[in-house]
Amino acid sequence: MRFNGFNQTDFDTFTLEGLETRMEAIKDRIQPKFQAMGDTLTDELSILAGNEMFLHIAKHARRTVNAPKDTWLAISANKQGYKMLPHFQVGLFDDHVFIWLAFIYELPNKKDIARNFLGEIDNIRKLIPSDYVISLDHMKKESESIFNLGEEGLEKSLERFRDVKKAEFLVGRHVQSNDPILKNGDKFISLVGDTFKTLFPLYEMLHQ
Repeated sequence: MRFNGFNQTDFDTFTLEGLETRMEAIKDRIQPKFQAMGDTLTDELSILAGNEMFLHIAKHARRTVNAPKDTWLAISANKQGYKMLPHFQVGLFDDHVFIWLAFIYELPNKKDIARNFLGEIDNIRKLIPSDYVISLDHMKKESESIFNLGEEGLEKSLERFRDVKKAEFLVGRHVQSNDPILKNGDKFISLVGDTFKTLFPLYEMLHQ
């Protein structure tokens, strides 16, 4: 399958009532697009990393009652999983697409990663474009732009990531559901690839 972009029907998936109905729509509408897009992105990240990276598509297998509010693909250096490693994500809520380099709370060495980043905070400020956004919780839609956070806000975000058990650190881009780029598969994949390349030095800081 060729990835031809996302459309409003994909976003409308998250307005469907009921776990089974929404999951069926995710599987039919969105997951094939994740597979097509993810294969390309995984190849690109493998070249950047110099080692094989692996595609994971969220299954939402633990859900028994509540329908998922979002869904995603993740790319990590481990074939078995991604949550306990820094990883790259692309996913959808009902009103936007997110493109993340994600450090979530399951990371066993979360404090060490945060300390590393705090020690490199001047370099990180230079690395991340001002229109990129930060989230401290992958379950929530809300994010804050690097520009609005400023130097103090970025430092406080990393300190929270270090000190609060459930705190996370996700950095990347949001693309609103009505953005024309989402309807052009090639242009959107190019945008995601550029975002991952921009963030890759941050990922590499942990592998030096």
